Amino acid sequence: MARQIADKVVPLIETALPGAGAVWHGHPVWSLGPAPGTSPVCYIKSYSAYLTFGFWRGQEVIDPSGRLEAGARAMASVKLRTLADIDTELFTTWLRAARDLEGLTSG
Repeated sequence: MARQIADKVVPLIETALPGAGAVWHGHPVWSLGPAPGTSPVCYIKSYSAYLTFGFWRGQEVIDPSGRLEAGARAMASVKLRTLADIDTELFTTWLRAARDLEGLTSG
């Protein structure tokens, strides 16, 4: 199931952050900087029961849905277990907000 979820999430990420993806520490990461890990915006990481879709500054992203769960430092993420967990409009809003946050500090 993780592959099907990734196949649906990655195009959303690529639309918001075209050409910004790379593998960093073994996981797909999308950054605004010139190298992976420079101004990282978001990532996906696969586990046996779900796929994590997260943001480095996710706790700063306005999330009226309440779906983003706070993580370490300023990070936040959502666990995706089925294709039904993907909300295209919501995820696009998160991606734009996270991209804009990094754009404010990376420029």
